Amino acid sequence: MAFIRHPIARLAILTLVSALASAQDASKPFDCHITIGDVKYDLTSLEGEHTVSRELSIPPTTIEDKVTFNLCKDLERKSDVPTEDQCPEGTRACLVRTNRKEGHSDRVFSVIPMANSSTDVVAYDRLSSPKGLDVTFAGYSYPSVLNADPIPQFFHLKLLCSTETSKINFTSYDGRDLRLEWSAPAGCEFGSPSDDEEKPDKGGEGDGGDGSDKEESVGSGLGYFFLLLFLAFVAYFGLGAYYNYSTYGASGADLIPHRDFWREVPYMLRDVVSHLCSAFRPRHSSRGGYIAV
Repeated sequence: MAFIRHPIARLAILTLVSALASAQDASKPFDCHITIGDVKYDLTSLEGEHTVSRELSIPPTTIEDKVTFNLCKDLERKSDVPTEDQCPEGTRACLVRTNRKEGHSDRVFSVIPMANSSTDVVAYDRLSSPKGLDVTFAGYSYPSVLNADPIPQFFHLKLLCSTETSKINFTSYDGRDLRLEWSAPAGCEFGSPSDDEEKPDKGGEGDGGDGSDKEESVGSGLGYFFLLLFLAFVAYFGLGAYYNYSTYGASGADLIPHRDFWREVPYMLRDVVSHLCSAFRPRHSSRGGYIAV
């Protein structure tokens, strides 16, 4: 086999290989791992077949809508259920509509594959209030009695972040979009923390805080003040000693800047303390004494 040296031919082959790799990756089954930016979700804890239903009363009959889904794997075919009453292979969510009438046997009149298993038909979005994840699977088009053209089907799961797993709520089905709501820990994000993550307030009004954050802030401010004051003294003595040495050739105690002032500091402090003590010292008056004039 000849080695391809022409740059255009090599570029064409690389592009074709890249496109094939992308197509293969897009056709991979959805594995319940979701990444949105720097946030990740793991839905593998929800793996398994789940069934939820609702009933619509249309006298003299009742219509039962029963959807069975598995987010992480394709639904298994049941040997005890007729083939025509089951969705085709490669389905993640199947809606079976049954007509019930008193005195008659139940009749399945619609079997709708609501969700495909391929990764490229799955869309998802983060929910902020309440926090969670909105997952949408595209299904197959299904004939409609109201429209000559088949209607594309979509399976929507609103997965809310919760510490406990709740019952699944069948929200609605309008002939096109089937919507469920579910609360579970799998709806909570993990990975890198988000910027809008809520943080509890401490020390605010009415929240029962003990003001520890405020005290810590004040303590940090005082610490920085004394640190800066200490650094200022070090810089003052260091630069002053260098000036005296380089200018006057001083050495020893003569290196201290403003040496005469610092010699007087102890006496000034003594006078200040003496003055304060005399100001706060209780004054005793002698009523029977003499007053000098």
